[in-house]
Amino acid sequence: MKLNIKRTVLNSALQKVNSIISTRSTLQVLSNVLIEAEDSKLSLTTTDLDIRITAILEADILEEGKTTLPAKKFYEIVKELSGEEVELENENNHMAIKCGHSVFKLLGLPADDFPLPMKIAPIRSFSMEQMELSRMINLISYSVSQDDTRKALSGVLFSISDKNFTSVATDGRRLALVEKTMDDFYGEDGSVILPIKSATELCRLLEKEGNVKVEIGENIINFTLDNGVVMTSKLIDENYPNYKQVIPVSFTRKIEIPREAFTAVLRRVSLVVSEKNFFVKLRFADNKIEFNALSTDVGEGSDYIEIDYTGAEITVSFNPVFLLEPLSRMDCDTVVFKMNEGYSPVAVSNEDGFLYVIMPMRKK
Repeated sequence: MKLNIKRTVLNSALQKVNSIISTRSTLQVLSNVLIEAEDSKLSLTTTDLDIRITAILEADILEEGKTTLPAKKFYEIVKELSGEEVELENENNHMAIKCGHSVFKLLGLPADDFPLPMKIAPIRSFSMEQMELSRMINLISYSVSQDDTRKALSGVLFSISDKNFTSVATDGRRLALVEKTMDDFYGEDGSVILPIKSATELCRLLEKEGNVKVEIGENIINFTLDNGVVMTSKLIDENYPNYKQVIPVSFTRKIEIPREAFTAVLRRVSLVVSEKNFFVKLRFADNKIEFNALSTDVGEGSDYIEIDYTGAEITVSFNPVFLLEPLSRMDCDTVVFKMNEGYSPVAVSNEDGFLYVIMPMRKK
């Protein structure tokens, strides 16, 4: 193998594929990046056996070939190089790296030791803007369960029905979902669960411009980005609970709230909550929301914002983190709180297809 490639291009690609590399793997080759030079293209691939990321790059291929190199060390070297072009030359899995006055040699492992790619036979596929898919995952990912015993809830649900794409996350105490209508869809309706690690890695790869093609097979999913990056992930082979059952059919109160003002005051008042008293009480009455926090081992705090509300008084208590997480990720000016009585589920929504359902805490 022998090739020339722009340093900035190589550095950017190594940064993309390196995040899933684990230095604790008992299989040494999993700490390496697979490097393949063929047909004027250079491909870099890493895997942890659950996720596989490949970046395909333009390069001046002088001699085709393939090998593997320690991924993190290769990236550290390339990141510190100062020249514009990197020359790579491999012989017997010994890679010479030259750039400017710098010369390095890294010892690799045979490419045949690297795990084979995961095969996918798409059952359904669709395309959407990368930024939109990133937005959808970011709006709900915090609600994924951290309980390892509830495997189905440890990922993000992708559900497709009648060209409607719904992404859902829940930990049993709160539920976040976002919906989007799709025109570019092929295949049959159905649902799959993407592990949260894979969802996080995908958001890291998605860019502000360009599209992503999503192909879903049996227990595997493939994301192909316009920039030549491909991510393949195993899926969670479990049945997701019927999330629609926890969403109330109707609400007696619908209150429009300024998102930024509400978030700022909630964050401020929650500074005095503690592990013993981890809640903030909200009182809706007389065109105001009053915020109160009382902690027996810290102190107390109160504040309010003005809103348009003249209905019956209602008081609800929440874990402040559970309200701050969705509100801080939204970019709208106002949100709608939908409520019934004080201990029934509360929904927060906007006009962008987002819905968040949370159970109030039973505090007086």
